[in-house]
Amino acid sequence: MKRMEGGFSVPTTFRTGYNYARMGYGFVMEAAMPPLYARHVHEEIRDTPIIDEGALPVFGNNWFVMEYLKNGEVENTAAYIAWLLRMTRGFGIKNVNPGGTEAWGWGLNCPTVNDPVPYFDITPAEIIRGLIEANEFLGLPHCMHVHGNSLGEPGNYTVTLDTLKQAEGFSPKGSFGRDQVLHHTHLQFHSYGGDSYASKSFESKSKEIMDYVNSVDNITFDMGCVTLDETTTMTADGPFEHHLTELNHLKWANTDVELETAAGVVPYVYNPKTFIAGAQWAIGIELALFAKDMMKVFVTTDHPNAGPFTRYPRVIKWLMSRKARDDVLDNVLKYGDTVRDRCFIGEIDRELSLYEIAMMTRAGPAKALGLGHMFGSLKPGLEGDVVVYPFNPETDDDPEKIEQAFSNCSFLVKSGQLVIDKGEIISNGTKRTLWVDAKVNENPQVMRDVEQKFLKYYSVNLGNYEVTGHHFVPNPYVIEVDATQ
Repeated sequence: MKRMEGGFSVPTTFRTGYNYARMGYGFVMEAAMPPLYARHVHEEIRDTPIIDEGALPVFGNNWFVMEYLKNGEVENTAAYIAWLLRMTRGFGIKNVNPGGTEAWGWGLNCPTVNDPVPYFDITPAEIIRGLIEANEFLGLPHCMHVHGNSLGEPGNYTVTLDTLKQAEGFSPKGSFGRDQVLHHTHLQFHSYGGDSYASKSFESKSKEIMDYVNSVDNITFDMGCVTLDETTTMTADGPFEHHLTELNHLKWANTDVELETAAGVVPYVYNPKTFIAGAQWAIGIELALFAKDMMKVFVTTDHPNAGPFTRYPRVIKWLMSRKARDDVLDNVLKYGDTVRDRCFIGEIDRELSLYEIAMMTRAGPAKALGLGHMFGSLKPGLEGDVVVYPFNPETDDDPEKIEQAFSNCSFLVKSGQLVIDKGEIISNGTKRTLWVDAKVNENPQVMRDVEQKFLKYYSVNLGNYEVTGHHFVPNPYVIEVDATQ
Protein backbone atom coordinates (compact mmCIF):
# COMPACT_ATOMS: atom_id res chain seq x y z
CA MET A 1 0.00 0.00 0.00
CA LYS A 2 1.40 3.39 -1.02
CA ARG A 3 0.79 6.40 1.23
CA MET A 4 0.11 10.06 0.44
CA GLU A 5 3.21 12.19 -0.18
CA GLY A 6 4.01 15.82 0.55
CA GLY A 7 6.80 18.34 1.07
CA PHE A 8 9.81 19.59 -0.90
CA SER A 9 12.74 20.65 1.25
CA VAL A 10 11.25 18.86 4.27
CA PRO A 11 9.28 15.96 2.80
CA THR A 12 7.10 13.61 4.80
CA THR A 13 8.59 10.31 5.91
CA PHE A 14 6.62 8.54 3.20
CA ARG A 15 7.84 10.79 0.40
CA THR A 16 11.38 10.49 1.75
CA GLY A 17 11.37 6.72 1.42
CA TYR A 18 9.62 6.69 -1.93
CA ASN A 19 11.90 9.32 -3.47
CA TYR A 20 15.12 7.64 -2.35
CA ALA A 21 13.80 4.40 -3.85
CA ARG A 22 12.80 6.14 -7.09
CA MET A 23 16.35 7.43 -7.38
CA GLY A 24 17.68 3.91 -6.83
CA TYR A 25 18.93 4.02 -3.26
CA GLY A 26 18.29 1.32 -0.66
CA PHE A 27 20.18 2.61 2.39
CA VAL A 28 20.30 6.07 4.01
CA MET A 29 22.19 7.32 7.06
CA GLU A 30 20.59 9.96 9.30
CA ALA A 31 23.68 11.97 10.11
CA ALA A 32 22.74 13.91 13.27
CA MET A 33 20.58 12.37 15.98
CA PRO A 34 20.22 14.18 19.33
CA PRO A 35 20.38 11.35 21.88
CA LEU A 36 17.65 12.79 24.09
CA TYR A 37 15.26 12.71 21.12
CA ALA A 38 16.42 9.37 19.71
CA ARG A 39 13.02 7.80 20.31
CA HIS A 40 11.38 10.31 18.00
CA VAL A 41 14.12 9.87 15.41
CA HIS A 42 13.47 6.14 15.37
CA GLU A 43 9.74 6.70 15.07
CA GLU A 44 10.40 8.69 11.90
CA ILE A 45 12.82 6.04 10.64
CA ARG A 46 10.19 3.37 11.33
CA ASP A 47 7.63 5.29 9.26
CA THR A 48 9.98 5.82 6.29
CA PRO A 49 9.20 3.04 3.81
CA ILE A 50 11.49 0.80 1.76
CA ILE A 51 14.97 2.10 2.62
CA ASP A 52 17.24 0.66 5.31
CA GLU A 53 18.48 3.33 7.71
CA GLY A 54 20.89 4.08 10.51
CA ALA A 55 21.52 7.18 12.63
CA LEU A 56 24.62 8.90 14.02
CA PRO A 57 24.18 10.36 17.53
CA VAL A 58 25.96 13.69 18.10
CA PHE A 59 28.88 13.68 20.55
CA GLY A 60 30.97 16.80 19.87
CA ASN A 61 29.31 19.01 22.52
CA ASN A 62 28.35 16.30 24.98
CA TRP A 63 29.25 17.11 28.59
CA PHE A 64 30.42 13.56 29.36
CA VAL A 65 32.67 13.48 26.30
CA MET A 66 34.23 16.90 26.93
CA GLU A 67 34.93 16.15 30.60
CA TYR A 68 36.48 12.75 29.88
CA LEU A 69 38.63 14.06 27.02
CA LYS A 70 39.75 17.08 29.04
CA ASN A 71 41.15 14.61 31.57
CA GLY A 72 42.69 12.39 28.90
CA GLU A 73 40.29 9.54 29.69
CA VAL A 74 39.96 7.93 26.26
CA GLU A 75 38.85 4.56 27.63
CA ASN A 76 36.05 6.20 29.63
CA THR A 77 35.07 8.20 26.54
CA ALA A 78 34.88 4.99 24.53
CA ALA A 79 32.84 3.25 27.23
CA TYR A 80 30.38 6.14 27.32
CA ILE A 81 30.10 6.16 23.52
CA ALA A 82 29.40 2.42 23.50
CA TRP A 83 26.74 2.91 26.18
CA LEU A 84 25.08 5.77 24.29
CA LEU A 85 25.08 3.87 20.99
CA ARG A 86 23.24 1.08 22.78
CA MET A 87 20.79 3.44 24.48
CA THR A 88 19.95 5.28 21.24
CA ARG A 89 20.35 2.37 18.81
CA GLY A 90 22.94 4.53 17.08
CA PHE A 91 25.45 3.66 14.39
CA GLY A 92 28.49 5.86 15.02
CA ILE A 93 30.00 9.17 16.12
CA LYS A 94 28.83 12.52 14.73
CA ASN A 95 30.72 15.66 15.77
CA VAL A 96 28.97 18.95 14.90
CA ASN A 97 30.81 22.26 15.41
CA PRO A 98 32.88 20.67 18.20
CA GLY A 99 32.70 22.83 21.30
CA GLY A 100 31.01 25.65 19.41
CA THR A 101 27.47 24.46 19.97
CA GLU A 102 28.09 24.15 23.71
CA ALA A 103 29.57 27.67 23.65
CA TRP A 104 26.35 28.85 22.00
CA GLY A 105 24.57 28.15 25.28
CA TRP A 106 26.46 31.24 26.51
CA GLY A 107 25.92 33.22 23.30
CA LEU A 108 29.43 32.37 22.13
CA ASN A 109 31.11 30.13 19.54
CA CYS A 110 34.43 28.43 18.80
CA PRO A 111 35.41 29.86 15.40
CA THR A 112 38.71 27.92 15.20
CA VAL A 113 39.88 24.54 16.43
CA ASN A 114 42.06 26.20 19.07
CA ASP A 115 39.40 28.31 20.81
CA PRO A 116 38.60 27.08 24.34
CA VAL A 117 35.10 25.81 25.09
CA PRO A 118 33.65 27.98 27.89
CA TYR A 119 33.82 26.30 31.32
CA PHE A 120 35.19 23.01 29.96
CA ASP A 121 38.89 23.84 29.46
CA ILE A 122 39.11 21.94 26.18
CA THR A 123 39.45 22.96 22.51
CA PRO A 124 37.69 21.69 19.37
CA ALA A 125 41.00 20.20 18.20
CA GLU A 126 41.20 18.12 21.37
CA ILE A 127 37.58 17.01 20.93
CA ILE A 128 38.20 15.98 17.32
CA ARG A 129 41.36 14.03 18.10
CA GLY A 130 39.84 12.51 21.21
CA LEU A 131 36.79 11.26 19.35
CA ILE A 132 38.97 9.82 16.58
CA GLU A 133 41.01 7.98 19.21
CA ALA A 134 37.90 6.72 21.01
CA ASN A 135 36.34 5.61 17.72
CA GLU A 136 39.42 3.59 16.80
CA PHE A 137 39.68 2.23 20.36
CA LEU A 138 36.23 0.74 19.82
CA GLY A 139 36.90 -0.25 16.19
CA LEU A 140 33.50 0.99 15.02
CA PRO A 141 32.35 0.38 11.43
CA HIS A 142 32.32 4.10 10.55
CA CYS A 143 34.92 6.71 11.43
CA MET A 144 34.48 9.94 13.39
CA HIS A 145 32.12 12.04 11.22
CA VAL A 146 32.76 15.78 11.62
CA HIS A 147 30.93 18.98 10.70
CA GLY A 148 33.74 21.46 11.25
CA ASN A 149 33.87 24.82 12.99
CA SER A 150 33.08 28.10 11.18
CA LEU A 151 30.70 26.56 8.66
CA GLY A 152 29.70 29.09 6.00
CA GLU A 153 32.17 31.77 7.09
CA PRO A 154 34.29 33.54 4.45
CA GLY A 155 37.93 32.55 4.93
CA ASN A 156 37.03 29.34 6.76
CA TYR A 157 39.20 27.12 4.56
CA THR A 158 42.10 27.58 6.99
CA VAL A 159 39.93 26.24 9.82
CA THR A 160 38.98 23.32 7.59
CA LEU A 161 42.61 22.47 6.88
CA ASP A 162 43.33 22.63 10.62
CA THR A 163 40.38 20.29 11.19
CA LEU A 164 41.49 17.78 8.57
CA LYS A 165 45.03 17.76 9.93
CA GLN A 166 43.75 16.47 13.28
CA ALA A 167 43.55 13.05 11.58
CA GLU A 168 47.32 12.94 11.09
CA GLY A 169 48.94 10.07 12.96
CA PHE A 170 45.78 7.95 13.15
CA SER A 171 45.02 4.78 11.21
CA PRO A 172 41.79 2.76 11.11
CA LYS A 173 41.28 -0.13 13.52
CA GLY A 174 38.74 -2.90 13.47
CA SER A 175 37.64 -5.36 10.82
CA PHE A 176 35.27 -3.34 8.64
CA GLY A 177 37.62 -2.47 5.79
CA ARG A 178 37.49 1.33 5.79
CA ASP A 179 40.62 3.40 5.11
CA GLN A 180 39.63 6.68 6.77
CA VAL A 181 39.60 7.85 10.39
CA LEU A 182 37.84 11.16 9.66
CA HIS A 183 34.93 11.95 7.37
CA HIS A 184 34.28 15.65 6.79
CA THR A 185 30.70 16.29 5.82
CA HIS A 186 29.32 18.99 3.45
CA LEU A 187 32.83 20.20 2.64
CA GLN A 188 31.51 22.87 0.26
CA PHE A 189 30.41 25.00 3.24
CA HIS A 190 33.97 24.85 4.60
CA SER A 191 35.98 25.79 1.49
CA TYR A 192 35.64 29.58 1.32
CA GLY A 193 38.25 32.28 0.95
CA GLY A 194 37.85 36.00 1.56
CA ASP A 195 36.98 38.15 4.54
CA SER A 196 33.23 38.82 4.12
CA TYR A 197 30.25 38.06 1.93
CA ALA A 198 29.95 41.72 1.02
CA SER A 199 33.50 42.23 -0.21
CA LYS A 200 35.04 41.28 -3.54
CA SER A 201 37.42 38.93 -1.76
CA PHE A 202 35.00 35.98 -1.45
CA GLU A 203 36.40 33.15 -3.55
CA SER A 204 36.74 29.40 -3.90
CA LYS A 205 39.43 27.60 -1.96
CA SER A 206 38.40 24.17 -3.19
CA LYS A 207 41.79 23.55 -4.79
CA GLU A 208 43.69 24.23 -1.58
CA ILE A 209 41.36 21.90 0.32
CA MET A 210 41.60 19.14 -2.29
CA ASP A 211 45.39 19.41 -2.56
CA TYR A 212 45.48 18.30 1.06
CA VAL A 213 42.70 15.68 0.82
CA ASN A 214 44.35 14.13 -2.23
CA SER A 215 47.66 13.90 -0.37
CA VAL A 216 46.37 11.67 2.46
CA ASP A 217 44.67 8.30 2.65
CA ASN A 218 42.75 8.52 5.93
CA ILE A 219 40.11 11.16 5.07
CA THR A 220 36.83 11.02 3.13
CA PHE A 221 34.27 13.75 2.54
CA ASP A 222 30.92 14.51 0.96
CA MET A 223 30.14 17.47 -1.26
CA GLY A 224 27.21 19.34 0.30
CA CYS A 225 26.42 20.72 -3.15
CA VAL A 226 24.24 23.83 -3.40
CA THR A 227 21.33 23.20 -5.78
CA LEU A 228 20.11 26.82 -6.24
CA ASP A 229 16.72 26.16 -4.63
CA GLU A 230 14.59 27.58 -1.86
CA THR A 231 15.13 25.31 1.12
CA THR A 232 15.06 24.95 4.89
CA THR A 233 18.33 24.84 6.80
CA MET A 234 18.43 22.77 9.99
CA THR A 235 21.52 21.80 11.88
CA ALA A 236 22.98 21.04 15.29
CA ASP A 237 25.27 24.02 14.67
CA GLY A 238 23.26 26.47 16.78
CA PRO A 239 25.47 29.55 16.39
CA PHE A 240 25.56 29.18 12.60
CA GLU A 241 21.77 29.31 12.38
CA HIS A 242 21.69 32.52 14.43
CA HIS A 243 24.32 33.99 12.13
CA LEU A 244 22.23 32.94 9.12
CA THR A 245 19.07 34.62 10.37
CA GLU A 246 21.07 37.81 10.89
CA LEU A 247 22.10 37.59 7.23
CA ASN A 248 18.72 36.91 5.63
CA HIS A 249 16.32 38.19 8.34
CA LEU A 250 14.01 35.20 7.95
CA LYS A 251 12.38 33.18 10.70
CA TRP A 252 14.68 31.50 13.20
CA ALA A 253 13.97 28.64 15.58
CA ASN A 254 16.51 27.64 18.21
CA THR A 255 16.66 24.99 20.92
CA ASP A 256 19.06 23.58 23.47
CA VAL A 257 19.17 19.82 24.06
CA GLU A 258 20.23 19.63 27.69
CA LEU A 259 23.73 18.14 28.13
CA GLU A 260 24.11 17.03 24.53
CA THR A 261 23.70 19.52 21.71
CA ALA A 262 21.61 22.39 20.31
CA ALA A 263 19.90 23.11 17.03
CA GLY A 264 18.45 25.80 14.79
CA VAL A 265 16.14 26.09 11.80
CA VAL A 266 16.14 28.94 9.26
CA PRO A 267 14.63 29.02 5.74
CA TYR A 268 17.06 30.05 3.03
CA VAL A 269 16.97 30.92 -0.68
CA TYR A 270 20.01 30.12 -2.83
CA ASN A 271 19.17 32.81 -5.33
CA PRO A 272 20.97 32.35 -8.67
CA LYS A 273 20.77 36.12 -9.11
CA THR A 274 23.35 36.56 -6.33
CA PHE A 275 27.08 35.99 -6.72
CA ILE A 276 27.44 34.13 -3.41
CA ALA A 277 24.91 31.42 -4.30
CA GLY A 278 26.60 30.93 -7.65
CA ALA A 279 30.02 30.65 -6.03
CA GLN A 280 28.70 28.15 -3.48
CA TRP A 281 27.27 26.05 -6.29
CA ALA A 282 30.62 26.10 -8.10
CA ILE A 283 32.67 25.21 -5.02
CA GLY A 284 30.69 22.06 -4.31
CA ILE A 285 31.13 20.80 -7.87
CA GLU A 286 34.83 21.72 -7.89
CA LEU A 287 35.60 19.62 -4.83
CA ALA A 288 34.43 16.47 -6.58
CA LEU A 289 36.08 17.31 -9.89
CA PHE A 290 39.43 17.95 -8.19
CA ALA A 291 39.32 14.58 -6.40
CA LYS A 292 41.82 11.97 -7.57
CA ASP A 293 40.20 9.01 -5.79
CA MET A 294 36.43 8.91 -6.22
CA MET A 295 36.14 6.39 -3.37
CA LYS A 296 36.89 9.32 -1.04
CA VAL A 297 34.17 11.77 -2.17
CA PHE A 298 30.42 11.24 -2.01
CA VAL A 299 27.42 12.97 -3.58
CA THR A 300 25.31 14.91 -1.07
CA THR A 301 23.37 18.16 -0.82
CA ASP A 302 23.60 18.23 2.98
CA HIS A 303 19.84 17.67 2.77
CA PRO A 304 18.08 19.97 3.20
CA ASN A 305 20.69 22.64 3.99
CA ALA A 306 22.25 23.12 0.54
CA GLY A 307 19.20 21.72 -1.21
CA PRO A 308 16.84 18.73 -1.10
CA PHE A 309 18.20 15.24 -1.65
CA THR A 310 15.90 14.89 -4.65
CA ARG A 311 18.42 17.06 -6.52
CA TYR A 312 21.05 14.29 -6.49
CA PRO A 313 20.26 13.54 -10.16
CA ARG A 314 20.92 17.18 -11.02
CA VAL A 315 24.22 17.12 -9.15
CA ILE A 316 25.17 13.95 -11.03
CA LYS A 317 24.30 15.72 -14.29
CA TRP A 318 26.63 18.60 -13.42
CA LEU A 319 29.42 16.16 -12.56
CA MET A 320 29.02 14.16 -15.77
CA SER A 321 28.54 17.06 -18.20
CA ARG A 322 30.58 20.21 -18.73
CA LYS A 323 27.82 21.34 -21.07
CA ALA A 324 25.39 21.28 -18.14
CA ARG A 325 27.81 23.27 -15.96
CA ASP A 326 28.37 25.86 -18.68
CA ASP A 327 24.61 26.19 -19.08
CA VAL A 328 24.33 27.16 -15.40
CA LEU A 329 27.17 29.66 -15.71
CA ASP A 330 25.84 31.20 -18.93
CA ASN A 331 22.06 31.04 -18.54
CA VAL A 332 21.12 30.47 -14.88
CA LEU A 333 23.54 32.56 -12.83
CA LYS A 334 23.28 36.34 -13.08
CA TYR A 335 26.95 36.71 -12.16
CA GLY A 336 28.30 33.71 -14.05
CA ASP A 337 31.32 35.64 -15.32
CA THR A 338 32.25 36.66 -11.77
CA VAL A 339 31.86 33.05 -10.63
CA ARG A 340 34.24 31.98 -13.41
CA ASP A 341 36.70 34.64 -12.25
CA ARG A 342 36.71 33.82 -8.52
CA CYS A 343 36.17 30.06 -8.75
CA PHE A 344 37.75 27.26 -10.78
CA ILE A 345 34.58 25.85 -12.33
CA GLY A 346 35.12 27.44 -15.76
CA GLU A 347 38.61 25.96 -16.10
CA ILE A 348 37.65 22.33 -15.43
CA ASP A 349 36.97 20.13 -18.45
CA ARG A 350 36.62 16.90 -16.50
CA GLU A 351 33.42 14.89 -16.90
CA LEU A 352 32.88 11.96 -14.57
CA SER A 353 32.01 8.54 -15.92
CA LEU A 354 29.11 6.36 -14.83
CA TYR A 355 31.65 4.13 -13.10
CA GLU A 356 32.95 7.08 -11.08
CA ILE A 357 29.37 8.05 -10.14
CA ALA A 358 28.85 4.48 -8.92
CA MET A 359 31.94 4.87 -6.73
CA MET A 360 30.66 8.18 -5.31
CA THR A 361 27.13 6.98 -4.60
CA ARG A 362 27.52 3.26 -3.85
CA ALA A 363 30.93 1.64 -3.40
CA GLY A 364 32.60 4.58 -1.65
CA PRO A 365 29.90 5.34 0.93
CA ALA A 366 29.44 1.63 1.68
CA LYS A 367 33.14 1.19 2.35
CA ALA A 368 33.41 4.39 4.40
CA LEU A 369 30.46 3.35 6.58
CA GLY A 370 32.01 -0.05 7.18
CA LEU A 371 29.16 -1.69 5.27
CA GLY A 372 31.15 -3.03 2.34
CA HIS A 373 30.19 -6.53 3.43
CA MET A 374 26.54 -5.64 2.73
CA PHE A 375 26.35 -2.93 0.09
CA GLY A 376 28.29 -1.23 -2.68
CA SER A 377 29.15 -4.01 -5.12
CA LEU A 378 27.79 -7.07 -6.89
CA LYS A 379 30.03 -9.60 -5.14
CA PRO A 380 28.42 -12.90 -4.12
CA GLY A 381 27.01 -12.85 -0.60
CA LEU A 382 26.03 -9.17 -0.51
CA GLU A 383 22.52 -7.82 -0.06
CA GLY A 384 21.31 -8.11 -3.63
CA ASP A 385 20.56 -4.39 -4.06
CA VAL A 386 20.49 -3.66 -7.80
CA VAL A 387 19.17 -0.64 -9.70
CA VAL A 388 18.58 -0.30 -13.44
CA TYR A 389 18.41 3.19 -14.97
CA PRO A 390 16.94 4.08 -18.38
CA PHE A 391 20.29 5.50 -19.49
CA ASN A 392 23.14 4.29 -21.70
CA PRO A 393 26.33 6.31 -21.19
CA GLU A 394 27.69 4.97 -24.49
CA THR A 395 24.91 6.56 -26.54
CA ASP A 396 23.17 9.19 -24.37
CA ASP A 397 25.07 12.47 -24.05
CA ASP A 398 22.10 14.76 -23.41
CA PRO A 399 22.52 16.23 -19.89
CA GLU A 400 18.76 16.33 -19.37
CA LYS A 401 18.54 12.60 -20.01
CA ILE A 402 21.10 12.04 -17.26
CA GLU A 403 19.00 13.94 -14.72
CA GLN A 404 15.79 12.30 -15.86
CA ALA A 405 17.25 8.80 -15.68
CA PHE A 406 18.72 9.20 -12.19
CA SER A 407 15.45 10.71 -10.95
CA ASN A 408 13.33 7.68 -11.88
CA CYS A 409 14.93 4.27 -12.09
CA SER A 410 13.33 1.56 -14.18
CA PHE A 411 13.89 -1.27 -11.70
CA LEU A 412 15.03 -1.48 -8.08
CA VAL A 413 15.79 -4.76 -6.36
CA LYS A 414 16.39 -4.34 -2.63
CA SER A 415 17.65 -7.28 -0.56
CA GLY A 416 16.71 -9.53 -3.46
CA GLN A 417 13.12 -8.29 -3.62
CA LEU A 418 11.70 -6.30 -6.55
CA VAL A 419 10.54 -2.93 -5.19
CA ILE A 420 10.25 -0.84 -8.36
CA ASP A 421 9.06 -2.43 -11.59
CA LYS A 422 9.07 -0.41 -14.81
CA GLY A 423 9.25 2.83 -12.83
CA GLU A 424 6.40 2.00 -10.44
CA ILE A 425 6.70 1.25 -6.73
CA ILE A 426 5.14 -2.18 -6.21
CA SER A 427 6.37 -3.05 -2.70
CA ASN A 428 7.45 -1.42 0.55
CA GLY A 429 10.06 -4.14 0.94
CA THR A 430 11.39 -5.17 4.33
CA LYS A 431 13.17 -2.16 5.78
CA ARG A 432 15.68 -2.48 8.61
CA THR A 433 17.32 -0.21 11.15
CA LEU A 434 21.07 -0.76 11.39
CA TRP A 435 22.76 -0.02 14.70
CA VAL A 436 26.05 -0.89 16.38
CA ASP A 437 26.36 -2.78 19.65
CA ALA A 438 29.93 -2.22 20.87
CA LYS A 439 30.95 -4.51 23.71
CA VAL A 440 33.39 -2.97 26.21
CA ASN A 441 34.80 -4.06 29.53
CA GLU A 442 32.64 -3.22 32.53
CA ASN A 443 33.25 0.39 33.58
CA PRO A 444 31.69 1.25 36.96
CA GLN A 445 32.99 4.84 36.88
CA VAL A 446 31.17 5.70 33.65
CA MET A 447 27.93 4.15 34.85
CA ARG A 448 28.22 6.03 38.13
CA ASP A 449 28.83 9.29 36.24
CA VAL A 450 25.79 8.64 34.03
CA GLU A 451 23.51 7.92 36.98
CA GLN A 452 24.65 11.01 38.88
CA LYS A 453 24.29 13.40 35.94
CA PHE A 454 20.86 12.07 35.06
CA LEU A 455 19.74 12.68 38.63
CA LYS A 456 21.29 16.14 38.77
CA TYR A 457 20.78 17.61 35.29
CA TYR A 458 18.51 15.65 32.93
CA SER A 459 14.78 16.27 32.61
CA VAL A 460 14.16 12.53 32.12
CA ASN A 461 15.30 9.51 34.06
CA LEU A 462 17.32 6.64 32.65
CA GLY A 463 14.25 4.44 32.29
CA ASN A 464 12.71 6.91 29.85
CA TYR A 465 15.90 7.54 27.87
CA GLU A 466 16.67 4.26 26.14
CA VAL A 467 15.26 3.38 22.73
CA THR A 468 13.62 0.05 23.46
CA GLY A 469 11.24 -2.49 22.09
CA HIS A 470 9.46 -3.35 18.93
CA HIS A 471 7.62 -0.02 18.82
CA PHE A 472 10.74 2.05 18.09
CA VAL A 473 12.91 -0.41 16.14
CA PRO A 474 10.62 -3.10 14.75
CA ASN A 475 13.19 -4.72 12.45
CA PRO A 476 16.73 -4.18 13.80
CA TYR A 477 19.94 -5.28 12.12
CA VAL A 478 22.57 -5.26 14.86
CA ILE A 479 26.27 -5.00 14.00
CA GLU A 480 28.26 -6.32 16.95
CA VAL A 481 31.72 -5.02 17.78
CA ASP A 482 33.96 -6.56 20.44
CA ALA A 483 36.15 -3.90 22.06
CA THR A 484 36.90 -5.92 25.21
CA GLN A 485 40.30 -7.14 24.02
